[in-house]
Amino acid sequence: MSAVYDCSRPESRADGLAAAANAVRSSRLVVLPTDTVYGIGADAFDAGAVRALLRAKHRGPDMPVGVLVGSWSTVDGLVLGMPPQARALIEAFWPGDLSIVLPHAPSLQWDLGTTRGTVMLRMPLHPVALELLREVGPMAVSSANVSGQPPASTAQQAQEQLGESVSVYLDGGPSGDPVPSTIVDLTGGEPVLLRVGAVSAEAVSEALGMPVTDPS
Repeated sequence: MSAVYDCSRPESRADGLAAAANAVRSSRLVVLPTDTVYGIGADAFDAGAVRALLRAKHRGPDMPVGVLVGSWSTVDGLVLGMPPQARALIEAFWPGDLSIVLPHAPSLQWDLGTTRGTVMLRMPLHPVALELLREVGPMAVSSANVSGQPPASTAQQAQEQLGESVSVYLDGGPSGDPVPSTIVDLTGGEPVLLRVGAVSAEAVSEALGMPVTDPS
């Protein structure tokens, strides 16, 4: 049976974070608040848990799952190399609502879906998410909704869609406007803006010191 923890109350928050960390380490799924929308998460290095995450969303591996981290330094162990453009974006927008796609380190034993050797990384600006990430390490996280349905901006909305497939729901209150993160692909010779979300194309261009085209 799923458990819901009110993270606005210190005692319930501490209990919820402990329960969520235990769930992640036990190959189970959790829902957590982020600075964009609520996310459904699992241990990034647990292939079975990531497959369970995709099943909960009714989604296949052709739509791979991104990874949330709790610190800048975590990224160095996850990617093949850290280009100066990635450093510039991390310094400008992390923690925050910008996702960066980079080639992942070939030594990593994970299965996030059909990633073609890449990983999408983000450090969220939310205290509950950061505390959990710093406790358990990198998590595979996707929006907490069934594929094709609206993203959840509250824990209740997430629970209505995902139900008992999730062991622990961390309720951090409403997330605000359900605006997704902006995604920048740095796997090629030039940065490519894959999606414009909370961070504008102009802000990305300014941080990189070069124009980046808005895909829309």
